[in-house]
Amino acid sequence: MFSETKAYSGFSVDDIEAAKRFYGETLGLRVTEDHGMLTLHLAGGTTVLVYPKENHTPATFTILNFPVEDIEKTVDELVARGVRFERYEGMQADERAIFRGGGPLIAWFTDPAGNVLSVLQE
Repeated sequence: MFSETKAYSGFSVDDIEAAKRFYGETLGLRVTEDHGMLTLHLAGGTTVLVYPKENHTPATFTILNFPVEDIEKTVDELVARGVRFERYEGMQADERAIFRGGGPLIAWFTDPAGNVLSVLQE
């Protein structure tokens, strides 16, 4: 039924302007705005809808994963841009907050609305 439909994902934020600055300036994504909502334009032609929600509750799971070639370099660059990386109980992370406990190297951070994102080196 939907095999030919170009589906996309979306998530809410509590401040569209803060999200626009974060995703556009801090993360360097192409961001467009229409009808009070944002579209994040990701590599490969994928888009993600970001919409305002008055009673927004941050996602308690990772909403976007950004694969990178060099996680240490990427984490350092994001920290220099003001991004703070998260540490989770039971997940041993190194001094850069990179989890190296199995699977891909991964580091989590949040957007201004508290939604969880990650960079990972596969």
